[in-house]
Amino acid sequence: MVPLDDRGEINEAELRRYVDWLIERGVNGLYPNGSTGEFTRFSFDERKTIVRIVADQTAGRVPILAGAAEANIRTTIAACEYYHSLGVDAVAIVPPFYYRLSPEAVYAHFAEIARNTPIDVTLYNIPQFANDIPNAIVRRLCDFERIVGIKDSSRDLPRFVNLMNGVRKLRPDFAFLIGCEEILLPALVMGADGGTIATSGVVPEVVMKLYDHFQKGQIAQARAVQYRLLDLIEVLIFGADFPEGVRQALKLRGLAMGNGRQPLSPSQQLDIEAVRHTIQCLLSEFGFADRPPSGCDPRLLGLRGADVDKIVRDVLTRLHGGS
Repeated sequence: MVPLDDRGEINEAELRRYVDWLIERGVNGLYPNGSTGEFTRFSFDERKTIVRIVADQTAGRVPILAGAAEANIRTTIAACEYYHSLGVDAVAIVPPFYYRLSPEAVYAHFAEIARNTPIDVTLYNIPQFANDIPNAIVRRLCDFERIVGIKDSSRDLPRFVNLMNGVRKLRPDFAFLIGCEEILLPALVMGADGGTIATSGVVPEVVMKLYDHFQKGQIAQARAVQYRLLDLIEVLIFGADFPEGVRQALKLRGLAMGNGRQPLSPSQQLDIEAVRHTIQCLLSEFGFADRPPSGCDPRLLGLRGADVDKIVRDVLTRLHGGS
């Protein structure tokens, strides 16, 4: 998400601070100009400025996947060229939006980009907001070397699993990223490479703890984190018009995000206290805050990684008859 100043303009100093804040808390990469980054609410020049600032501040510390979706294909290719000149690792591109297109038109759109882009492309499937990319079309697009992966936000896990199964037979190197927090762990277990999700921009420590547990094969612990993230999603994403909840949550974490460009009516105002309480309980539960607020689930207060490990061992011992 992009911090804004009192005039509603990009707050460069705070954006640079946010980049450092995320990297210091362990994220594996940055994704400017995504859905949470409200890319449609900025001009093309502003989107280029955002990526330039992020790339400069990151200075190669983590990879950058930059959103390069524009309203027409010429500008999309121009974005690809500019982001490539900045040293960005890859771009993410949604299918054309507004006009409803056939699957063949979606294929033609990405094929044209693939033939003309100097930078690797990640498909971004988010049928809630743009034309769908059917699995069959993704498999055909694998023929283009420049198309290297997909971010899927369809919220359809069976479809995503079938996509991975079909595409990896054609392109073992193809990258699969999930865009929905609710199914991050299930997607990882089934072979996804990772996720680009809104909550990782708010509680990166917690999301990276889930990923770390998964990498170590600690599925029970990872599952515990996954379930707790659902509480945050409830107030952060479904409790306010997306992505306004993310902006408000980042303010609670000490970042000067300013007011968003989309006006809100009084009835749309997020319950700030609910978000604050959920974030504080979550950070405390997983060891990132010393003092939990009152009202957190008493079964979880003070629970740390070592405690979770001990509980899991005890449960397994009981299940195996004490052996």
